[in-house]
Amino acid sequence: MRSWKIGLAATAVVAVVATTVIILRKDTALIGNTASATPSPAPFAMPVPVTKIVKKTIPIFLDYSARTESIRNIALQAKASGYIRQQHIADGSDVKEGDLLYTIDPRDFQAALDQAKAKVQSDTAALDYARGKTGFLTKDVFEQRSSAVRQAEAALAMDEAAVRTAELNLGYTEIRAPFPGRLGRNQASVGTLISVAGAPLNTLVQIDPIYVTFNPSETDLAEIEKARAAGSIKAEIFLPGETQARHKGELTFVDNSIDRSTGTIVARATVSNTDRSLLPGQYVRIRLAIRMEPDALMVPQTALGSSQLGRYVYVVGDGNKADQRLVSLGPTDGALVSILKGVSEGERVISGNLQKIGPGAPVQPLPQ
Repeated sequence: MRSWKIGLAATAVVAVVATTVIILRKDTALIGNTASATPSPAPFAMPVPVTKIVKKTIPIFLDYSARTESIRNIALQAKASGYIRQQHIADGSDVKEGDLLYTIDPRDFQAALDQAKAKVQSDTAALDYARGKTGFLTKDVFEQRSSAVRQAEAALAMDEAAVRTAELNLGYTEIRAPFPGRLGRNQASVGTLISVAGAPLNTLVQIDPIYVTFNPSETDLAEIEKARAAGSIKAEIFLPGETQARHKGELTFVDNSIDRSTGTIVARATVSNTDRSLLPGQYVRIRLAIRMEPDALMVPQTALGSSQLGRYVYVVGDGNKADQRLVSLGPTDGALVSILKGVSEGERVISGNLQKIGPGAPVQPLPQ
């Protein structure tokens, strides 16, 4: 009985071992077949927009922060004494040269003019009478009469001078604009007594054209002077937030000495301001066109990347793989930037999806 049990157990062990061997061989065959039947997937090529690098002639600019200044800014003052009779133009208005701005009570000055003119008439009559006497005269009487004529002529000349003075004084009762500009805030209301000659009434500033003053560095001065020697330097003015210049002018002044404390020099442009949107004291940006740069290699600014090593672009290299190039940048022209070093004409630069690729990554150039 015991022998039968031992034999049965041995048979069961053999059967289990045989089954395990069969299962392991089957699994090995399945794994081997699967590996040999599935090929490795090809790497994904990122679709990217590309732009061909081209040569272009571009303008070279110098940009500065600047401030506007009025060409002329004066205080309107009364030269005649009297009461302010009328203010003819409202505060803050634009005026033309010769416009009547203020009137001082002219009655006293008109009376003085009338008196001077009456004196002219009186002395004219006296002179005519002195000249009108005729007939035989002794030497002494002739000399007396000649003297009287000369005295009457002198008196008449003094009277005529007094008339001109009275006319000038009467003219001072009218304050007119000496040049086109814009009035400021009134400082003498109607009815104010102007008792001292030179009392201020208002201010007048010229705003068209207008100065734009800036401070280029001494390192830029050589380029500016070279450009001035070649011809006039055009200037464009940008208000804060503007990307297109609405005001244009020309560089008209460079000072004769450099500020040793700052290393800068004072310069200014004269700018047309027909819409009068520029006012004295505004902060603006000025851009000077100093020369043209031929054969500049241009790429879109969207193609630029930045790393610890500097600025770079990706170029489509051999086998449509991204080739990273460190570049040196030059001046910009709108949405394009010039590359001084790192690329060549005709190469295709990747201008999008830069964050999704790296050096050597396969790419799929998209048609432009």
